[in-house]
Amino acid sequence: MAVYAIGDLQGCYDPFRRLLDDLRFEPSRDTLWLTGDLVNRGPKSLKTLRFVKKLGDSVVMVLGNHDLHLLALEAGVVRFGKRFGSLAKLLNAPDAEELCDWLRHRPLAHYDAHLKTLLVHAGTHPDWSVKNTLARAAEVEAALQSHDYPILLGKMYGNAPNLWSGKLSGYKRLRFIINCLTRMRMVTADRHLDLSFSGSPWRARKGLMPWYAAKKPAWRGTRVVFGHWSALGLIVLPELISLDTGCVWGRQLTAVRIDKRIPRVVQVKGQTL
Repeated sequence: MAVYAIGDLQGCYDPFRRLLDDLRFEPSRDTLWLTGDLVNRGPKSLKTLRFVKKLGDSVVMVLGNHDLHLLALEAGVVRFGKRFGSLAKLLNAPDAEELCDWLRHRPLAHYDAHLKTLLVHAGTHPDWSVKNTLARAAEVEAALQSHDYPILLGKMYGNAPNLWSGKLSGYKRLRFIINCLTRMRMVTADRHLDLSFSGSPWRARKGLMPWYAAKKPAWRGTRVVFGHWSALGLIVLPELISLDTGCVWGRQLTAVRIDKRIPRVVQVKGQTL
C-alpha cells in the first residue's frame, strides 16, 4: 500500500490520469491525499470531480477555496461571473447537486497519527496545534453539513477579521477559520493574516513571512502537506510539503509518496494552455 499526496488539480483531468498511470495507482491498494481545489480554471472540472468521487475511500481530500466557491455558486448565494466560466458545464450537469453534496461533506483538515502528517489546502495558523486545527476545521464542517449551509457560504467572503482570537464567534469566527485553512499564504510577525499577497514569498514586502515561517508554531513536530500556492512551488522537507506546482498554468502536476522515510516525487507535464 502506498500513500501519495497530490497538489491542486483545478480541473486538469488529463494530467491527473497520466500521473496516476505513472504511479501505477491501484484504488484497492493505494491511497491518494488531495490538497483541494479539484475544480475551476482547468478545462475538465466536471470530469475531475466525478472521477475523484468515484474513487471512494481510496481518496482523502480537503476542501480548497475554489471548491467552496463552487458550493456557493451551486447554492445560489453568489453571482456567476466570467472568472468562473470553467464551472458552467459542471453547474449545468444533471448530477451537479449530487456532486456538490458529496463535496460539501469533505473535511477542511485531515490528520494521520501513524504518518504524523496533517493535510490542509493552504496552511494552518501558527498558534494552532494539530488538535486545534482539527477542532477549528470541524466547526466549519458542521456548519457546511447543516441544513442552513447556504448562509455560511454567503458569509464566508471577506478578509476580516485577520487576527485569531478564541473569543471570535459566529460567522466572523468561521470566516477566519476558512480563510486560514483555504486562503492563507503570508502572515505578519504578530500573526495577522495578509490575504492580498499571492506571489513568491521572497517578493513580499517587509514584515510579511510565509505562515510556516512564523516563530514557534504550535504545530511544530507535525508534517504539514498543503497546496494553494503555485508561486511557492514544490517544497519537500521533513515538516513541510508544498505541492501546488502550477499544473493549470502549464507547469507540472506533482505527487509525493509520503508513507516512506524518504518521500518519492513524481511529476507529469501540466495542462496544455
